[in-house]
Order: sequence, then C-alpha cells, then structure tokens
Amino acid sequence: MKLLRRTLIATAALVALGAQAAATVGQPAPDFTLKDTSGKTVRLSDFKGKHVVLEWTNPGCPFVRKHYDSGNMPATQKDATGKGVVWLSINSTEKASSDYLEPAKLAAWKTERKAAPTAVLMDEEGTVGKSYGARTTPHMYIVNPQGMLVYAGSIDSIPSARPADIEKATNYVKVGLAEALAGKPISAATTAPYGCSIKYKSPA
Repeated sequence: MKLLRRTLIATAALVALGAQAAATVGQPAPDFTLKDTSGKTVRLSDFKGKHVVLEWTNPGCPFVRKHYDSGNMPATQKDATGKGVVWLSINSTEKASSDYLEPAKLAAWKTERKAAPTAVLMDEEGTVGKSYGARTTPHMYIVNPQGMLVYAGSIDSIPSARPADIEKATNYVKVGLAEALAGKPISAATTAPYGCSIKYKSPA
C-alpha cells in the first residue's frame, strides 16, 4: 500500500510538472513581457522577423562566471548581435535568494564584463523561466524569425565550471546560429543544459 501511495505521489508530481508545459523545439516559443534592468518593457513578439537568443543567467553561479569572466559569453553575444540577432539575457532568480542582484547591480555586473546583450530582463517571479522549462544557469534557447523555438540546451559541449574547457568545447549557440542564419536546420537542436539550478520563487 505504501509503495502504491509513493508511486501515486511520484506520478502526481510528474503530472504537475507536465502541466507547466515547457517550451519544445519545433513549437512556437512562448511570448512574454518583462522589464529590463532600466525599467523598460520588452516583449519577445517585438522581435518577430529576427533570430532571438534567450540566455538564462545568474552572476552568483560558477558556471555563469566561467563563461563571463573568461569573455566567452560576451564574445558569443557580440558575434550574434553583430549579425543582427537579438540577445535577451534573463534572470529568474527570486528576490529572497542570496544570489539575487537588483537590476542596477545586475546591469553593472554585466557591463564590468563587457557583456553585449540586447537587453537584460528581470523575471523575479519566475513565470517566464518556468514557461520555457529553463532549469539551469546558463540555459540557452534560439527562436527563429517566425517565432518558433529551434534550439534549447547548453551553451557548449563540455559541462564543467573550468574556463580551460571553453576552447576545447563546441559552442552550440554559435554553431546553431550560423546554421539558422544560413537557412539550414540546426544539427544539434536539443542538448542537455548544465550549470546551477535556477533559484525560482517557491509557490505560495
């Protein structure tokens, strides 16, 4: 009986998780509206007609720091935006977390590392992160000009916090964008994200 109860609880948990329908590659990317670090409203649908990269971020995470302190994430951002791609960096860390940075401090942290996103967006309630099924920082997505999700996964192929691994790794976002911009399907459209778990706000 206890085993049956545990199985039912586990099944209920899986059903509840499934109810938060995470974004799926090949399906329309969920639209959203968030404020950037300066308080300006930004909507994903504003960028229809362009490729958009979504990057989940948290400066308190060693994996995020690996890619920023080494210059890898800023270089990937500059490479993308230089080709007309929109890059939205999203922070879904809840306000109660020790990792949370208020908007001005988050913007300053990015500026110090010469980051070049189109906008840095605040998602303290976690609604956008959960709608995408974002689990880690970093967790990366590419949306095509028609608003379809064409990539979901990690920044690169070596899941470590060691900066030395960056040059040996395949940068999935860079490769995926190059393929998408050339009108080709993305060869690795779904990869396993790695990093720190997102510090989502607990349900009330």
